[in-house]
Amino acid sequence: MYTDILRHLRVAFRRKRHEKWRTDSWFVLHDNAPAHRSVLVKDFFTKNSVTTLEHPPYSPALAPAAIYLFSRKKSALKGRRFCDTTDTVMYMTEEPKRLLQNGFQEYF
Repeated sequence: MYTDILRHLRVAFRRKRHEKWRTDSWFVLHDNAPAHRSVLVKDFFTKNSVTTLEHPPYSPALAPAAIYLFSRKKSALKGRRFCDTTDTVMYMTEEPKRLLQNGFQEYF
């Protein structure tokens, strides 16, 4: 269960980062995954006085650059096959540069 993982995390953090533990200057950042939003997890954090940072609800307006790049990259990859990892890495690093030059400004 996820709360068991959190217990182990707490123990490991206390052992490895004792200076932050003593000053209570640590927190947990969670996204909006169902396991992170469950009542059991929230109760665990409350009982153990753990500070959490919550993500805002998902909205495409919060990450327009990602929406632009990922949708274009996905379209560019459709039907493509790569011979090896080197070709894949080279394509995936060059393609965003091309996308940014050819229309990023018009998107906004």
